[in-house]
Amino acid sequence: MTKKLLIIDDQEPIRELVQACLEDLGGWNTLTAASGQEGLKIAQTESNIDAILLDVSMPDMDGFAVYAELQANSATKAIPIILLTAKVQGSDRTRFAQMGVAGLISKPFEPTSICEEVAEILGWNQ
Repeated sequence: MTKKLLIIDDQEPIRELVQACLEDLGGWNTLTAASGQEGLKIAQTESNIDAILLDVSMPDMDGFAVYAELQANSATKAIPIILLTAKVQGSDRTRFAQMGVAGLISKPFEPTSICEEVAEILGWNQ
């Protein structure tokens, strides 16, 4: 069965690049959201989302707040979250590890290998 991923990122070029890579290279279905609020709404109303790629640095509602909301909702708590972030200092890595996210993909990422990174983090065989 084809995987369905939700991409939450406020930067349209990044959102479109990730979407194109996941669909064209991974063969997966994607949904996109331009804000944390929009992402939460999609995650709570769409069924069968296999994973969420979540930007950390967004205006209004950052990735940490989105993650907390997802974890607080029984309908979205079990969806694996991969953080997409340029923030990869030691203290940030510690915080990310404590959050219990599935993994981390650093920006800038290599578009041709993002599907492999996602599959490796989530244990999906391509």
